[in-house]
Amino acid sequence: MSYINVFRRYELKYLLTRDQQRRVLSRIEPYMRLDSYGRTTIRNVYYDTESYRLIRRSIEKPAYKEKLRIRSYKQADRDSTVFVELKKKYNRVVYKRRIALPESVATDWLCGRCECPENTQISREIDYFKSYYEGLRPAMFLSYEREAYYERDGGDLRVTFDDNILCRQTEISLCADARGYSILPDDRVLMEIKCPGAIPLWLVRILSEEKIYKTSFSKYGTAYLKTVLPKIHTNSKETYINA
Repeated sequence: MSYINVFRRYELKYLLTRDQQRRVLSRIEPYMRLDSYGRTTIRNVYYDTESYRLIRRSIEKPAYKEKLRIRSYKQADRDSTVFVELKKKYNRVVYKRRIALPESVATDWLCGRCECPENTQISREIDYFKSYYEGLRPAMFLSYEREAYYERDGGDLRVTFDDNILCRQTEISLCADARGYSILPDDRVLMEIKCPGAIPLWLVRILSEEKIYKTSFSKYGTAYLKTVLPKIHTNSKETYINA
């Protein structure tokens, strides 16, 4: 099976209520259709340093930021195809480069137990990333339910809806069940518009009439702020008190 391994696009994010989601779905129906996979559970393992250097830098909202993760579109086993993804964002443009590998090979490669079996430009970029950020290790498991919609006329516009966004720092593996701490209220949905250029006018009109406004939202960043940072602050206070 062939995969698209290089992406360059804008990714615009919106936090919707369930009512807003229903209205948007109704209004985009003439232009877009649900993809053939329907509702899927996406699993991610994010890699970071012991000090969470990558995500701390990211939430400062710099002009340039990057992250490394492994992703699967179902619960994996050791032989399942997963994607090692290097994702960069510069001046609002998202660049994603990925390699499809068996889960066991992807994990061993990122943990330094083997070389990547593919010697490509993308694998060399990921190797450089690993050497630059020393001490990378699996830092966060993050999963969510997704429905993805594509343009009926075959265009490149894509609209996704994510909910049940869960994170944890134990059993950080794509082979594990999707469970953990919920980072969004039950009545909220994350909508993303992914496009190579300008949003079509019909979609701009829908967003305006439904009073839906762009927001800044990072799944991994929100998971870090809600689950990791409070522990760091608590441990720091305890260290001070015990000193």
